[in-house]
Amino acid sequence: MSIYIARSTALAARVLDGETMIMSAKDSKLFTLNPMGTLIWQSADGQTPLAEIVERKICPQFEIDKEQALSDAEEFVTSLAGHGVLVVAESPITSAKLPQGDAR
Repeated sequence: MSIYIARSTALAARVLDGETMIMSAKDSKLFTLNPMGTLIWQSADGQTPLAEIVERKICPQFEIDKEQALSDAEEFVTSLAGHGVLVVAESPITSAKLPQGDAR
């Protein structure tokens, strides 16, 4: 099963020193992503499968085992999706699939 991820539009984000700070507009919660999380965040275009992001970007940059990296990435995106920061789907994500009120 492929997992596709897209950034929610109901938030504000800024990259500082390789880490991303995200504030949810919905509940004003603040999230800080480490460099690996930032790379996943920046790659969350809704069209690229998570496994491809891990294989092409995460593994080469962080020299980590593909299976472990994918497992960690799945846990990470599931957590952020639970807070409404990412949208996760089993097929490519278009603006029509984003939560109501969001637009790309």
